[in-house]
Amino acid sequence: MRRVIVLGATGSIGTTALELIARYPEEFQLVGVSAGSDREKLQEIANRFQLPESATALGAEASADLVRSTPVDVVLNGITGSAGLAATLATLETDALLALANKESLIIGGELVTSRAKEGQLVPVDSEHSAIAQALRSGERQEVSRLILTASGGPFRGRKRTDLESVTPAEALAHPTWNMGRVITTNSATLVNKGLEVIEAHLLFGIPLAQIDVVVHPQSIVHSMVQFTDGSIIAQASPPDMTLPIALGISWPHRLAGAMHPLDFTKSQSWTFEPLDEDAFGAVALARKVGELGSGYPAVFNASNEVAVDRFHDGSLSFLGITELISAAVDAFTPLPEMTLEGVLGADAWARNFASEF
Repeated sequence: MRRVIVLGATGSIGTTALELIARYPEEFQLVGVSAGSDREKLQEIANRFQLPESATALGAEASADLVRSTPVDVVLNGITGSAGLAATLATLETDALLALANKESLIIGGELVTSRAKEGQLVPVDSEHSAIAQALRSGERQEVSRLILTASGGPFRGRKRTDLESVTPAEALAHPTWNMGRVITTNSATLVNKGLEVIEAHLLFGIPLAQIDVVVHPQSIVHSMVQFTDGSIIAQASPPDMTLPIALGISWPHRLAGAMHPLDFTKSQSWTFEPLDEDAFGAVALARKVGELGSGYPAVFNASNEVAVDRFHDGSLSFLGITELISAAVDAFTPLPEMTLEGVLGADAWARNFASEF
């Protein structure tokens, strides 16, 4: 039986993880939970799973302390944003498996995170990266030619750059496939989210950024693909639901029987794939640039975007202005001389201040 801590237990990822833990009591024991600020909901979870107060934590630093003080086999990091970095680093100090839903901590931490991860300790929970991890089982590392990340295209798929000048926050939140929070949904509309995932794939799997492609797949059935040197492409397909990657994250490398319903091939369905329009959606190319630069630039990309999204929704920034603001922050940033936790968090704070004053 695996002892599991769920960080960010009140969010969508954490809620699904708790449902899985409850469904498979012979496989998992919940030994700790944390939340950002919702003390009442956290207490409800603790009561439901009969956890003592010492097994709960409120806030990012408290989450990291919980990991350090609790014997655990799997830590699911579902904290939102850069606040999850401390908990990621705390988990890597242990021998616990890190099921990482908090992509930002890996992206902004870069080598600070990857250098501390033991072999096989990092397991992705993003659906795209979970798909790649599964497909990579089909060959040896030296046989991998390219990674192909799929993107739904968001609500503005097919539109040209000039069509995006006057889109509204309500339009940006009308995602055709996924039901997500405001920041992630807006990031899907700008394709900032896919840019972050390109950096994440590079760091997780050690594949050069130039060998990571993005293709638009509006049905969100094929979650990503791996191309091998012999020309074979292995794809992972499942309904657009986060249950499967979360289940795999906490049970890796094993599968939970019946975790979710598979696709039904007795019914007609069509899958389409389109090239990404990088003129209209420049965030992916910008993400490749900051991924190559490292040295705190990914932290600037992530933090300035979060502020830009807030400004877009309060009406003080246009939709296209989101990527323009990120680009301006990247251009103005001075690279870190050394990657440390304090330096990365400092870059994050600098970018938020720059973006607020832009």
